[in-house]
Amino acid sequence: MGQKGSSGLSRAVSAFGIVGFVRFLEGYYIVLITKRRKMADIGGHAIYKIEDTNMIYIPNDSVRVSHPDEARYLRIFQNVDLSSNFYFSYSYDLSHSLQYNLTVLRMPLEILKTETSQTRQESFDIFEDEGLSAQGGSGVFGICSKPYKKYVWNAKLLEAVESAVHRDWLLYIIHGFCGQSKLLIYGRPIYVTLIARRSSKFAGTRFLKRGANCEGDVANEVETEQILYDASVMSFSAGSYSSYVQVRGSVPLYWSQDISTMMPKPPITLDQADPYAHVAALHFDQMLQRFGSPIIILNLVKEREKRKHERILSEELVAAVTYLNQFLPPEHAIIYIPWDMAKYTKSKLCNVLDRLNVIAESVVKKTGFFVNRPDSYCSILRPDEKWNELGGCVVSTGRLQTGVLRTNCVDCLDRTNTAQFMVGKCALAYQLYSLGLIDKPNLQFDTDAVRLFEELYEDHGDTLSLQYGGSQLVHRVKTYRKIAPWTQHSKDIMQTLSRYYSNAFSDADRQDSINLFLGVFKPAEGKPHLWELPTDFYLHHKNTLSLSQTRQSYTYWWTTGVLKHLPLPFDEVTCAENRRKLTVKKFHKYEEEIDIHNEFFRPYELSSFDETFCLAMTNSTRDFMPKNVGIDPSPFTVRKPDETGKSVLGNKNNREETVLQRKTAASAPPPPSEEAVSSSSEDDSGTDKEDEGAVSQRSTPVKVTDTGDNTKITENVVQATKDVYGVNLSDVPSEDDLSIYARFVQLGQSQHKQDKGSQQFCSKHPLDKVINLIPISSFSQDNIYEVQPPRADRKSIEIFHAHIQAGRGNMQPLGRDDFLMYREYIRNRYM
Repeated sequence: MGQKGSSGLSRAVSAFGIVGFVRFLEGYYIVLITKRRKMADIGGHAIYKIEDTNMIYIPNDSVRVSHPDEARYLRIFQNVDLSSNFYFSYSYDLSHSLQYNLTVLRMPLEILKTETSQTRQESFDIFEDEGLSAQGGSGVFGICSKPYKKYVWNAKLLEAVESAVHRDWLLYIIHGFCGQSKLLIYGRPIYVTLIARRSSKFAGTRFLKRGANCEGDVANEVETEQILYDASVMSFSAGSYSSYVQVRGSVPLYWSQDISTMMPKPPITLDQADPYAHVAALHFDQMLQRFGSPIIILNLVKEREKRKHERILSEELVAAVTYLNQFLPPEHAIIYIPWDMAKYTKSKLCNVLDRLNVIAESVVKKTGFFVNRPDSYCSILRPDEKWNELGGCVVSTGRLQTGVLRTNCVDCLDRTNTAQFMVGKCALAYQLYSLGLIDKPNLQFDTDAVRLFEELYEDHGDTLSLQYGGSQLVHRVKTYRKIAPWTQHSKDIMQTLSRYYSNAFSDADRQDSINLFLGVFKPAEGKPHLWELPTDFYLHHKNTLSLSQTRQSYTYWWTTGVLKHLPLPFDEVTCAENRRKLTVKKFHKYEEEIDIHNEFFRPYELSSFDETFCLAMTNSTRDFMPKNVGIDPSPFTVRKPDETGKSVLGNKNNREETVLQRKTAASAPPPPSEEAVSSSSEDDSGTDKEDEGAVSQRSTPVKVTDTGDNTKITENVVQATKDVYGVNLSDVPSEDDLSIYARFVQLGQSQHKQDKGSQQFCSKHPLDKVINLIPISSFSQDNIYEVQPPRADRKSIEIFHAHIQAGRGNMQPLGRDDFLMYREYIRNRYM
């Protein structure tokens, strides 16, 4: 690129992916990802955060025709900081939920082969004459689905090449939040992941984007998914996975707030009359297609006010829902739950979170949740009373979530995040119970598990609030629990001022950048420039520029075919329309995209074991459990408010105090030392920051030492067993204890015996060639496995001995098969 005058070719930049191509008034630019950081891992599929990008002008300078406004458009485009909460994955579809992705995997492959076209260019094989393709057995088939464009932020940037290049070049990115923490239950690793997908439709800033547009897309629409899985077995087919999805979004009406008055709370005005709830019908039709029924609306706006302000939205929303429900079957009607959260917060007699917990229980019972394994035998034998009342759809492979909770207040920030946390906490209890990790689907506050989940949700709320409102959360979960420290009030005031400043002075520029990045505005000669437009209302409401040829029915307001499959979501049912969205893709068994082992352990890189992502991520035992835990290390034990791992990290003399200062990924720059190391390598500008960045995904430890004490602190402090375990350990156990232990061992040995039938069943498993997973429980529904390493055959041993001899300098001549294998490797990796 741009190297016509130089002799030969030289590398301009190394990148991890292509965000897309953009053109303003001159030629095209290519946007490349040059730095990345691993943020989560789902079933061996890595999710990365974009850390740095590079824009390169494609045409050569000798043919470039300069335009005076090109530099200004480029500056506006780059105001969208791609290093701030943009995520991608090479092998996992982030635009869809886990339930959708795993439902697609269960579709019969033979049906898809007949109805989809092979997009991979199988005919192009430069080694075909060598006979390599005739050997067979090297292909692995997979199913790829089209991304859900509503949550893809670079869809317009890829439009120019989407139909011209192979789909492997297309990398779809989402915007929002991604965080993952490890919950250790007596050594068993459970990964808790939170993924928030921000809609790219009608996207913008707080006061400039309110309500909905003419197509039913609402402002500040975010789909939040919490994924829970047992990291002991990471395979989608053999592991245990569970997820729960909920949505936030502005009230689906035509309304806005005038910010020209410079008031902290501008008056709410209804812009258009909508007696037949046209825009609400379009919005809820989208939700029925994606989530099924029931759609539950939790409206948290104020009901009683001295001056009518927020109540305007409640009255209109009630009228719209009432109108739409009269045409739906009663069993699939939209459920409307109004609750004035601000009123209950001011009352000293009411507990806000207790009331939210009651609402959360009823919501989760109606929608259910997703889990990819049938109920465990203990749940069937001794079911909990709440478990029998659980909704959703029960299938042979597990449970499906049908319907979704849609939470809103005016801004969909502070109150909404707290309500979503309470619903997520309730769903987390059911998820843990379904995986056999707790005996009752109930979680208490002040436990290590809930504290870990609360920190995830606070970081999630802070990040989403920064993107839409310009500041972090003002009211948090601790505020509504009324246990926040007195210093929190001053922080709340600063966040309020920061939000007001951002809304008044910087939101207009951010809105222009978003409109340009998403392709809502396309520069062209002869048209007004972006900065010359008095408003962007006409850009987001297409019906103002042209009349629609089709008119939606006032009564049958849903899409054809949606009602027939309810309560299941239409997008997940097996039908011809959905099969057309899927593609059968053929992989080579050595491709990196499906090689989970190399993707996770990265054996081709020089890295420290202590800095691997799975060890550096937030850990419930290391970061939350008290160091003097005594005899109860369970993460489900209620602790005292001051008895967390984050407040007891120092030693008894308080010579060193560790303060964990949470920073969202949007405002946390990498440490200077790491940046210096990455910038010193001029040869390779593509830097993978997954190892060094994983330590501080959300929490950055800052050590504050006592200035008056200059003595050195000893690194290792030997503590007595009484302080660590709560009891004094005797030298020799008693005979009664030994006999009890011997009986326990015999019981365990008899419990873990396997009959021949179960062994034959396990040998048929597709993972048997890779690793042998033997269930050690007598009940086939349980998911506890014994792992045995695969046995090495004679040929593998010979290869290993030849490798040893090669290290000593005794090289063996390469045969024809070796040449064919090497050429196949080169073809699949570089061509």
